Amino acid sequence: MSVNHAVSGTDFQFTFHLPTLIEFGCGKAKTLGERLVQQGVKRVFLVGDKGVEQAGLLAHVTQSWSAAGLSFQLFTDVEPDPSIETIDRGAAVFQAGAYDCIVAVGGGSPLDTAKGIRVVAANGGSIGDYAGVNRVAVAPQVPLIAIPTTSGTGSEVTMFGVYSDWQNHVKVTVTSPHMAPSMALVDPELTRSLPAAMTAASGIDALAHGVETYFSLRARPASDVLALEAISLVNAHLRRAVRDGSDMEARVGMAHGSLLAGMAFNNGFLGLAHAIGSALSGHCHVPHGIAIGLLLPHVVQFNAQARPDKAAKIAELLGAKAGSSEQLAAEEAASLIAQLVREIGLPTRLQEVGVPAEKLADIAKDSFKSGMMKFNPRTPSEAEVRELLERMY
Repeated sequence: MSVNHAVSGTDFQFTFHLPTLIEFGCGKAKTLGERLVQQGVKRVFLVGDKGVEQAGLLAHVTQSWSAAGLSFQLFTDVEPDPSIETIDRGAAVFQAGAYDCIVAVGGGSPLDTAKGIRVVAANGGSIGDYAGVNRVAVAPQVPLIAIPTTSGTGSEVTMFGVYSDWQNHVKVTVTSPHMAPSMALVDPELTRSLPAAMTAASGIDALAHGVETYFSLRARPASDVLALEAISLVNAHLRRAVRDGSDMEARVGMAHGSLLAGMAFNNGFLGLAHAIGSALSGHCHVPHGIAIGLLLPHVVQFNAQARPDKAAKIAELLGAKAGSSEQLAAEEAASLIAQLVREIGLPTRLQEVGVPAEKLADIAKDSFKSGMMKFNPRTPSEAEVRELLERMY
């Protein structure tokens, strides 16, 4: 099977935008001090979290900074699925100092926190004021370097920031080119110590980014190529990375797959799994990757009815039997993803992660607050989302 796009002479056109410079490779983190000095940086605002700090990853990144004459302020008051209040508090700390660069080290939470801090510092107010699309008026002048320590979110190259509004039990997304980091420094060595459970949860998120972007109504040729390669890379390397974190070939493959998936969905956007996942996490505090792992097989099964051709291509990349008809392969896509979820040890039922049955109606209703819903190839009713959640329970 090949990726087909309708091409009709001069009518064939699309837009693709990626404002972030990418530096990829083992050992890249050790070169950051020299790069910052070359750019005239003297004071760095370093964003991480307690887990990254305790794992020694912040020390790994900054070990050469003192010799290079760099000083830095550490901000690690970052929780999983960071709240609007955390972003606003971080922006106040940043504005109280004279920093000429922000460096973010960690998974999606520290990276999104840094993105939000930079926008609030440049535009004022609260990060919640910019929820929605293209509501950030002023482009931040302070550069932001994003260094992921997981292979999953793709936040290092995206123009999105996702924040928890705990009062309203939802996650809000800020979408703007001004959110994108100036540079993504992707060093697979920094993922070597990531525990198996976090490797699995972040890795299934990377797979979902590829799958949902490929299904998306906003998909375009460049995003399809990136999404399909991301799916292939994650399928080839995720089990290995979970089984043996020191397998650096697997770690490189996962870092590459996650990066490509982020590049893909930065332009093609996501769909139903992330829309429901936002509400599921908002109501029940289910970690993002866990939520996506629960949802993805069911969403693929739902979407396969609208795009059996795309579901069949996904199944092929996941190892479907050669020679299967398109319909059979499409039906197999969801089961292959469910098998992967089980093999990497993620939960498969909502009750396993403490979701009360009485919350399902609210989760289904609030799923439609996500802007990602409109990019899904098949538009569900609230009743259909509720039914999907009940099947997962």
